[in-house]
Amino acid sequence: MAANRRRGEVAAIIDGRQEVLCLTLGALAELEDAFAAESITALAARFGSGRLSARDLMRILGAGLRGAGRSVEDEAVAALRFEGGAAGAARVAAELLEAAFGGAEPAPNP
Repeated sequence: MAANRRRGEVAAIIDGRQEVLCLTLGALAELEDAFAAESITALAARFGSGRLSARDLMRILGAGLRGAGRSVEDEAVAALRFEGGAAGAARVAAELLEAAFGGAEPAPNP
């Protein structure tokens, strides 16, 4: 299963399997609620601070998994094994945020 970065998808090895995560609009709205952010701009500013807790990572990764169609609760994300351990999980979360907030590759000029 290949991730399409232009759609905001990020690939990760979780529990030994390749998974795709994506922060869809619905996933971003879920994160707005979880972080009590008034807008997507406020959400981006919060994440831009670079200070994320383990719980923040669980919420971001859970939203990304749900955005890609997987049914998983945030608490269950805590038991998932990401390639690279906690640092690998943090890297995946950072890639998701980068893809969602403008870090995706630009489309070629037709």
